[in-house]
Amino acid sequence: MLHREAGGAPRRFDEYYRCYPIAMLPGPEREDVNHGGKVMMPPSALDKLTRLHITYPMMFELVNGAAEKITHAGVLEFIAEEGKIYLPYWMMQTLSLEPGDLLQILSTDLPSGSFIKLQAQSTDFLDISDPKAVLENAFRNFSCLTKGDVFTFAYNDQTFEMAVLETKPGTAKNGAVSVLETDLEVDFAPPVGYEEPKKVSGTSTPASGKGKLPSGGIMHNSGSMAQAINYASIAPQSNTAAIGAKAVSSNFLQGGHKLKGSKVPSPKASTPVAGASTNPLQPAAPRPRTNGPQPLRLPPGKLFFGYEIKPVKKKTEEKKADEDTKPHFQGQGQTLRGGTKRKGADGDGETKDKGNGKEGVNKPAGQRLEGGRTLRDTPKQ
Repeated sequence: MLHREAGGAPRRFDEYYRCYPIAMLPGPEREDVNHGGKVMMPPSALDKLTRLHITYPMMFELVNGAAEKITHAGVLEFIAEEGKIYLPYWMMQTLSLEPGDLLQILSTDLPSGSFIKLQAQSTDFLDISDPKAVLENAFRNFSCLTKGDVFTFAYNDQTFEMAVLETKPGTAKNGAVSVLETDLEVDFAPPVGYEEPKKVSGTSTPASGKGKLPSGGIMHNSGSMAQAINYASIAPQSNTAAIGAKAVSSNFLQGGHKLKGSKVPSPKASTPVAGASTNPLQPAAPRPRTNGPQPLRLPPGKLFFGYEIKPVKKKTEEKKADEDTKPHFQGQGQTLRGGTKRKGADGDGETKDKGNGKEGVNKPAGQRLEGGRTLRDTPKQ
């Protein structure tokens, strides 16, 4: 921001420096500064800016009077040697400067930008998957942009050049705008060298002459692709391959021959017979295989997108199905009450008192010993 004296014009920072590219700055290489929009100035410039009460953000107008070219830049650090200023290489190209040329530096104020239109200088920019994110990261090294600048940024070990075609608002000199702390809308023009792809008509035009197919290929009037290629007849079921493999591995594919009573065929005479052909019989043509997966033969211009899908049963489902098919409780039950009847006992194992005609107390039949006694009647010793 410029400081205005009482009753006078605003005081501006106005100095001349010898300009050099960032690559010639003493110290480690700083590639991010070379692809930015900020310069390196000497410490004496900071003292003068402080006395002029020029506050952050400090922006400068760079003028090459010999070539009558102007651009704008911010300042990154005040570490340059006295009398020197270090610029990004793309900025020196924009101003048509050579190392050691005199450059005028003027402090200035710029409005916040709301819109810029950019144009990539190579079609390689189209290979970037997310150009918005890449440019947002690149603009962190910029304080301002000027209409007509061709700045550079690095991405994926490659350097891209971008031209500024338009800026809004265009109130400042040469259409310069600030890109700090602002919502900036970005539009892209087609890259240099880019050609629009030729549009191909979707309908096929019949070629001249008879007996020729249309240039667009085979046309189907109606029906889906499955109907056109007769999918139901060429797509085998999921168990077709298993059935075919089982048939191939079987050892009993042909008819059997009885060993008992079979007659041994008599050998044919090797002497040629008159009127008979001496050429051996030609073997029968092999029959096409009907088991296993069949070869997929499609007519020209047709596509096939896969076989029928059947989900595979899980082990738990197979185990549960096997348990459901097994019969339960196959054995014959036996009870203790339904035992065989002993001899000498009544039909129901009970005795009755015939003297009074009443049903007596149930007494189990005792086992007899010698002498006609029972176990119950045996006196205690």
